[in-house]
Amino acid sequence: MTGDADIAAVAAVIGDGTRARFLYELVGGESRRASELASAAGVSRATASFHLARLLAANLLEVHTHGRNRTYRLAGPDVAQAIEALQRIAPRQAIRSLRAADSAHALSYARVCYDHLAGRLAIELVDAMTTIGLITLVGDQFELTEQGVSWFGELGIDVPRLQAGRRSFARGCLDWSERRLHLAGAIGAALAARLLELDWIERAPQGRAVRPTPAGRAHLRTMLGIKA
Repeated sequence: MTGDADIAAVAAVIGDGTRARFLYELVGGESRRASELASAAGVSRATASFHLARLLAANLLEVHTHGRNRTYRLAGPDVAQAIEALQRIAPRQAIRSLRAADSAHALSYARVCYDHLAGRLAIELVDAMTTIGLITLVGDQFELTEQGVSWFGELGIDVPRLQAGRRSFARGCLDWSERRLHLAGAIGAALAARLLELDWIERAPQGRAVRPTPAGRAHLRTMLGIKA
């Protein structure tokens, strides 16, 4: 038998600025080397190693070894959801450069939230799919209509296989920048992966922002009426 969750223990780990930056850098679901995380946080390799060890001990990160290379990523979608939830209630940092403004704008428009799409583009997708009858929102869960199952199938996504899996199928995830639910869960992850595979969206050179390609803009406009 266990008692209440020890929120303070996790908060103490996340509450350090460097460790919070590491988690923020990884919330897009990708793996990063310690040197990349150190550079993003503006700390030395030795300092980064100390903070990575704390995050690993708290089960917030996992490490993967590839030969001599070690990469770090979030321990799972629950960690990403926790970081996203904190972003909704945390105060905004001041933007002090054009580069920071461009990055903030790109993230607000479209980004990866662990393994699914978030930002204004994700909300536009939900609105368009709801309007043409592909999905409906029931509480905080989305449901696919028969037309929606067919549409996702034509896009190359095996809906019955995803529905039979153990993962939540079509969870609504509250978007921290738009303050509305975007499509998460197994179908949200599959949609993001398929759009990347089709080269309809692409990742920005750095960070977790994504952007529609010219081909993607044309397809989104034709299929869903979205002017990306």
